[in-house]
Amino acid sequence: MPNELIINVTFDETRVARLENGVVAEVYIERAKEVSVVGNIYKGKVVRSLPGMQAAFVDIGLEKAGFIHASALLSEDDLFVDGDSEGGEARSKRLQIAFKNAQLPKEGTEVIVQVTKDPMVTKGARLTSFVSIPGRYLVYLPTVDHIGVSRRIESDEERARLRSMMEELRPEGVGGFIVRTASEGATRQELVSDIAYLTRVWREIEERAKRAEAPALVYTDLDVTLRIVRDYFTEDIDRLLVDSMEEYERIREFVERFDPKLKDRVEYWSADEPIFDAFGIEVEITRALGQKVWLKSGGYIIIEQTEALTAIDVNTGKFVGKRTLEETILKTNLEAAREIAYQLRLRNIGGIIILDFIDMEKPANRDKVYNALVEALKGDRAKPRITKISSLGLVEMVRKRTRENVRDILADPCFYCEGKGYLKSARTLCYDIFREIKREAVRMDAKEIVVYAHPTVANMLCDEERRGLEGLEAMLGKKIIVEAMPHYHIEQFDIVER
Repeated sequence: MPNELIINVTFDETRVARLENGVVAEVYIERAKEVSVVGNIYKGKVVRSLPGMQAAFVDIGLEKAGFIHASALLSEDDLFVDGDSEGGEARSKRLQIAFKNAQLPKEGTEVIVQVTKDPMVTKGARLTSFVSIPGRYLVYLPTVDHIGVSRRIESDEERARLRSMMEELRPEGVGGFIVRTASEGATRQELVSDIAYLTRVWREIEERAKRAEAPALVYTDLDVTLRIVRDYFTEDIDRLLVDSMEEYERIREFVERFDPKLKDRVEYWSADEPIFDAFGIEVEITRALGQKVWLKSGGYIIIEQTEALTAIDVNTGKFVGKRTLEETILKTNLEAAREIAYQLRLRNIGGIIILDFIDMEKPANRDKVYNALVEALKGDRAKPRITKISSLGLVEMVRKRTRENVRDILADPCFYCEGKGYLKSARTLCYDIFREIKREAVRMDAKEIVVYAHPTVANMLCDEERRGLEGLEAMLGKKIIVEAMPHYHIEQFDIVER
């Protein structure tokens, strides 16, 4: 099955789906009124410095001040030691010491920062002082004197060739570069062109920053269409389909400039059937908004997203197996591991994730499920970090979050339940009303009390809970009248005297 990029353009909304072996792997959505600011570069002003949090807040002209951590203020010596030779544990310990020694900018200081994570709900944008400008083959690091090569390039010979070529081609005193995966097999001229383009962009940014008064935007990243083409339209993509002639022409022009050999893989979708319907993408997006996801075996997973973390629970559901309980549980968990990895990418779920697999008695089976999860996550660009399955069947995971997930883009919290996901039952509300009547009655002189409530609650008060009302009437010596109010929220009620 082919790997494809499918682009749907409708008025002020652009949607991009990445298909891997014919299956929807990732979805990107951008709207004209909700454009991502990730990658944008600002001249900002520090409005608050917090040594206790090793962080500072920077006004970059958005609604909320951006947040920059000490880790985004380290020196070049802190970030890089002897190329790629340093071990992960040694690097982690060295960086922890460097964080403590990092000097936070003082309030009122003007700084050049780049957005690494969009503002989300109550949080401002995440910022870094290490500016990076991506090109087709290279990522330019103007503030760092370092050359790196993408670890996705597996051939040691190719990595050595690219590193050697970049050390030779890099102009004196211009900063550093990261060689991207797309540069595998790139020619000398292609790298030279990318270097010239990226250094020119940085010079223009510096000029704008000198003239601008903070806070100010000094560089805007490409829109979602061209950004996807730049980052994901590589040799492993067999075809790019777009249903807008205007975008088709724009993409062709962009590809002609950056990678002409891929130009013939860009195609215009002219069929009457909507492009996302034809490839089954609409169905997958709808599934991505659901809480329950059914597995082919009959089992299912439940995905609960909160502000702090995401919990995913695995259940056998309708699957009863054929031999033993342990085998049934193992098959369900193995299928769930693959589906969880798929749903994380499709929904773009980030942050802390807790997976609750069904308990397995045999350690060997827990290892099988863990290995299946690791294998399923290999294609995830967010590079999740996971722990071994505990004796309770739990897996802790951290997945990088740089943009809003699909649910947050496409849906709002329920206005009726106010995002709680549940409502008080009619019986619970009846008892709430009884307690409220007792509280209010002592302050009322009238002989009658009127209860205004939603029809569902009013009916229960007059029917199943009638004895409670009569008891209150006898105790208080007042008549209680219930009136149904169709326009009331089910949890709303009012108690007045008449």
